[in-house]
Amino acid sequence: MRAGISNRWMTGKLLGLTLAALSFAVAAHGATLKKIVAVSSFENKTPWRGQVDLGDGMADQLTDALMQSGQFTVMERQQLGAVVAEQDLANSGRAQKSQSAQTGKLVNAQILIKGTVTEFQENSSGSANGVGFGGFSIANKRSEAHMAVIIRLIDTTTGEVLASERAEGKATAGGVGFGANVAGVGFGSSGFSKTPLGKAMQETIDKCVATIADKLKGVPFEARIIKVTDDNNVLISGGGKTGISEGDVFTIYSVGESLVDPATGEQLGAEVEKKGTVKVTKVEEKYAKAVSGSPLKGIKAGDIVRAQ
Repeated sequence: MRAGISNRWMTGKLLGLTLAALSFAVAAHGATLKKIVAVSSFENKTPWRGQVDLGDGMADQLTDALMQSGQFTVMERQQLGAVVAEQDLANSGRAQKSQSAQTGKLVNAQILIKGTVTEFQENSSGSANGVGFGGFSIANKRSEAHMAVIIRLIDTTTGEVLASERAEGKATAGGVGFGANVAGVGFGSSGFSKTPLGKAMQETIDKCVATIADKLKGVPFEARIIKVTDDNNVLISGGGKTGISEGDVFTIYSVGESLVDPATGEQLGAEVEKKGTVKVTKVEEKYAKAVSGSPLKGIKAGDIVRAQ
């Protein structure tokens, strides 16, 4: 009797360990899938003006930091600009709805990151006497820089704001100080990165990347159908650069007509309907081929491919 109980206990234990190992493997692979994000130009609500637009400068720096983190696939800003221009054309009424992109529907990006710069300043104490060259002012003083931004993470399918968070950075420096409130400031340059404002900006960007990674941790990876070859075979966006590999299984959701508030004209998102599953059979750098075990009816380019 005891031997039978022991064997059943051992069998149950092994089964539990096997299931735990499989769950860990699925979770681990889910973590390797890089969500596709796009960074829009930041809105500058500070009085700071320079040779380089602060909104574009922040967006470029955040884009680079997200790419360097290795956790995301970042949509090129040139491509984003073209999509936004097409959306503006659609909203102007000069193009038919069916022929234009809809606001919030960036087909290649799962998440749109928008930001607002609320504070960007440097307070100095000490001698104000100094010299100026190349668009910079130099003086012997102590500088304290502060920067703050608000970032919003938006689901490009529904238009829902998934998170809105504030990030800020501070830095101080003594001795020689650089005045960054003049023309000629080069974002990303070694000169600017050593200034208090440059250090405050870097700290802010680092916090933004950490916040984005944390807030998107529980959001399932999504890609899009880019082509339907027949009822069983599709091509999906992303490919190897997003971590997709052969054997991966995804759920297909058909995206319905965009829902618009009749009173305000606000885009409310779109209805989605589960259609079935597909298994990846071949992976290229920017796309992958997938097949379904049963016919998928009513699917089209632009429909959602979501990790299970």
